[in-house]
Amino acid sequence: MIEQIRLDNLKWLHILYPSDEDYNLLINDYNFHPLDIEDCKTRSQRSKIDIYDDYYFLILHFPYFDKVNRFIKVKEIKIFWGADFIITIGSAHWVIRDLFEETKRQLNDGNDYEYLQSSDRLLYRILEALMKETQVILQRIDTEIDLINKEMFSRKADKIIEKISITRKNVILLNTTFKPQLRLFHKFESGEVKGFVEDMEEYWGNILDYYQKNWDMIEDDGELLEGLSKTFDSMQANRTNEIMKILTFISTTLLPLTFITGLYGMNVNLPFGQHPFAFSMIIGIMLLIVIFLILYFKRKRWM
Repeated sequence: MIEQIRLDNLKWLHILYPSDEDYNLLINDYNFHPLDIEDCKTRSQRSKIDIYDDYYFLILHFPYFDKVNRFIKVKEIKIFWGADFIITIGSAHWVIRDLFEETKRQLNDGNDYEYLQSSDRLLYRILEALMKETQVILQRIDTEIDLINKEMFSRKADKIIEKISITRKNVILLNTTFKPQLRLFHKFESGEVKGFVEDMEEYWGNILDYYQKNWDMIEDDGELLEGLSKTFDSMQANRTNEIMKILTFISTTLLPLTFITGLYGMNVNLPFGQHPFAFSMIIGIMLLIVIFLILYFKRKRWM
């Protein structure tokens, strides 16, 4: 299904679920390269910008947040960019769909948009919206990391481990998504991607600034999460050592007591065995042993 926005000579086509007929229309009306059409039919393509004489073909990846599973997922965005058209293909990122619907609604109300003056400005607006949404996701991750940091000293180890695991998975996904695309956005500022109108250098530079800022935030989040993970592991190891120390103290204290009770439980003649105060004497000896061990452990600073 092809939806279209048109203002003067500029067209924005959004093809949500492209059919073979739609692809044939793109080949016949726009003379797109067949390999680009094949890329549109295939999912999980690598990020790239193909440069032709009269159009550009972009495959980009941007994240979105799955609120149900709390995981970040990635949408593949495919864009044909020509002098008088922008074509977005497939079940693109919801930001693009919302921007398309909002633009169509505003035009129907008689409002004009400055970014519809040229395809370059429209592409800039699309990329800017995606960058801003990515920043919202990164701010959410920053909030999660702050919560992990605050809850680090609580006793809810299972919840902390779960939060660290989910957040780390999200940061790794963002890292693997954004790192390969950084060089692609450098092509805009370097002039390798020239576009179709003049005076866009500052706009492309702004897009690169957005991307670089997002990338820096991803790297910072990764380092913070790594540090928090190591701190948490160290704290858990210390807690385990404390538990083992207590258990060892109990075992060491009970060992001589167990030996004495076992020895006097035998049916043999032992010192004080026939004494009328034998029970009290044995209990007293056991208490003295416990007191001695406690004093010894404290002197050695083992407890």
